[in-house]
Amino acid sequence: MELKYIESFIQVAELNSFTKAAEKLGYSQSTVSFQIRQLEESLGVPLFDRVNHTIKLTQKGGEILALAHQLIAVSHDMEKAAHGIHTLGGHIRVAMADSLCHSIIWDKFESFHRQYPAISLQITSASTEVMFRLLKQNETDLVYTLDKHIYDSSYVIAFEKQVQTHFVASKNNPLCEKPELPITDLVEQPMILTEKGMSYRKLMEESLASRFFAVHPFLELGDTALICRLVEQNMGISFLPDYVTEHSVKSGKICRLNVKGFSIDSWIQLLYHRDKWCTPEMQCVIDYLFSVHGDNGGF
Repeated sequence: MELKYIESFIQVAELNSFTKAAEKLGYSQSTVSFQIRQLEESLGVPLFDRVNHTIKLTQKGGEILALAHQLIAVSHDMEKAAHGIHTLGGHIRVAMADSLCHSIIWDKFESFHRQYPAISLQITSASTEVMFRLLKQNETDLVYTLDKHIYDSSYVIAFEKQVQTHFVASKNNPLCEKPELPITDLVEQPMILTEKGMSYRKLMEESLASRFFAVHPFLELGDTALICRLVEQNMGISFLPDYVTEHSVKSGKICRLNVKGFSIDSWIQLLYHRDKWCTPEMQCVIDYLFSVHGDNGGF
């Protein structure tokens, strides 16, 4: 059983395509097909169901995929040991909500990079829908969402935490003087929001729409730290997670608005595909993200 056959099997399984796997590996499609047939003959079981030009892992194929990831990981460890390489290193791809980017880079990343200089991160900001498309196509290793609670047996939840989200305004805004606001007062205000369709903004707009209300922001951008500063300057109100506004609230620059009968159930979740082997490098990144936004960090 050759390791290159195992590597081809992993790529075909994760990309759901012989053609895409061949392109990624630099082989012809016929070569990859031959390698998979050889592997199936060697194991004595079919790894894929092939129906109408589509492929899907068989039950045995799914079980073997998890072992294949372990086998490749062990082979990489053997190579490192043989060459005296003991440091962790590799390229980890993370797709995440825009509002999470600032805190994971600003707060503790310097110390993480000093500890693991050979681990590189590629961060892609995307909507939740796009994140999971990337995950299914093996174009990202981890998905880091801030959205409604997601549970799907196809994914492993590395950690999760419920977060509070509020409308916020400058301390100089008259709205801060009111102990409770009706929604009608709120929707008439000038608003600065994250991009349309992004995580908690989407949840907020869906909740308002269910009551026949809508908001029309005069400014939309992905940088939540900048939005927070604009709110401090009383340029408008916004809707942001509490961990984003915590410093400004504590310093008395902005206030959280109490909107009558309005609440959003949102969660931070870090997930990866159950068929993905969690390498030591991936685990280091998971541990780092947990230190920023997990039970003992972030907020």
